[in-house]
Amino acid sequence: MKTTTAPFTPAIARLVATVSVGFVVTQLDVTIVNIALARIGADLHASVAGLQWIVDAYTLAFAVLMLSAGVLGDRLGARRMYAGGIVIFALASLACGLALNGATLVAARALQGIGAAAMLPNSLALLNQACGHDPKLRARAVGLWTAAGAISIAAGPVVGGLLIAAFGWRSIFLVNLPLCAAGLLATFAYVPSPRAAQAPAAAAQPPRSIDLVGQCLAIVALTAFTGAVIEWRPLGFTNPLVAGGFALALIAGIAFVISEARVAAPMLPLSLFRKRTFSAAVLFGICVNLTYYGMVFVLSLYLQRVRGYTPLQAGLAFLPLTGGFLVSNVLSGWVVGHYGVRVPMICGAITAGLGYGLLHLVDATTPLIGLLLPFLLIPSGMGLAVPAMTTAVLASVERQRAGTASAVLNTARQAGGAVGVAAFGALVSGAGAAHIVFGMQAATAISAGLLLTALVLACLVHPEPHAQQQHEEATKRPRNAVRATERS
Repeated sequence: MKTTTAPFTPAIARLVATVSVGFVVTQLDVTIVNIALARIGADLHASVAGLQWIVDAYTLAFAVLMLSAGVLGDRLGARRMYAGGIVIFALASLACGLALNGATLVAARALQGIGAAAMLPNSLALLNQACGHDPKLRARAVGLWTAAGAISIAAGPVVGGLLIAAFGWRSIFLVNLPLCAAGLLATFAYVPSPRAAQAPAAAAQPPRSIDLVGQCLAIVALTAFTGAVIEWRPLGFTNPLVAGGFALALIAGIAFVISEARVAAPMLPLSLFRKRTFSAAVLFGICVNLTYYGMVFVLSLYLQRVRGYTPLQAGLAFLPLTGGFLVSNVLSGWVVGHYGVRVPMICGAITAGLGYGLLHLVDATTPLIGLLLPFLLIPSGMGLAVPAMTTAVLASVERQRAGTASAVLNTARQAGGAVGVAAFGALVSGAGAAHIVFGMQAATAISAGLLLTALVLACLVHPEPHAQQQHEEATKRPRNAVRATERS
């Protein structure tokens, strides 16, 4: 029987545009700061390790708090959490723009991450609720939502270069203020309260509680690991802080898994990972973010410290990334609707992996035109794969767990990005242009290998996870009915 797809109404279009504002500012601040690193380092006297902390303070806070933010969205309402996140993000952006030293900037960036964590999972939950769990409508909406975020990631260096040239590096943070104001007004105007729609589900299932032990262990594990990776090159592996950081991360990570397996309401439901499509798509997202975030950090240093570009010139050099994301993200929704989620994920991994392979051939004397093809292939592959990956995750879980599932996905992706910046930054932390080039080539080789891993993971994803989930639920009903009969 052929199912009908709900229309993409003006109300849904306005909601997509509204929640995309939050996605845009959170993703913009992932990459826009990279193009300002040289100026920030000179102005605030920060080392490469200090610059890594400025980038990763945001990404770490973003990653470790998203799971709890998804739970809070389920309890307090996704719209309320989304609006609160916008307010926090705006205040933190103002603090970043006014920071007078590196420590203050790192702290303000962490506060930005808290606001971003409140926005991102709840924006996707609002989007999923509006689409009524219609697979094709959701695929189109997610494609547009993801396109907005992906384009902002790619546009970050370009926008940053223009702002720095005109107003200085502080303007890259202050530009968030009008964007957040517009997003907050649109939220109250165009996003309906989800309470009425969620009433039956809420009545059937009590709200989850915050897993404080799991949250604290996650913060310790990821922060200790990232910090140890950042400080590994300048301090050495045998330094007590570095060795202790790795040990603490391992202990906290093991304790986190044990805690999540035993607690009644875990922040990371391990049962989700029993679904092959969910697990493969989340690991796919880690590979994609680790490579891209890490490479943008490295390329920003390469363009400015090796090639001697100004922030504006470096930003313009990143311009092909924007075009690649724009075309492929819009195309991804159509491909998912016609071929399922597996095909675009496979094609995207191959395309981006080829781009990293070509980038491995770049050195200090490579003409700028030599960067053009890899700068087109990498975002084209990511833009094709990421909306399909997001759709796969949402479609593989029950509707009432959409907020938690999206939080798990984005937590994993942001954690991957933080590790990518730490690891790839460590590869280029030595002095001299030759060391940066060598580190960049090592990073591109690692990236190509991770995209090959992502290709294997994409092959494990069910082409139509929504249909697979419906089949699993249908097969569970008879067993549940038998158990109920036996109990009675």
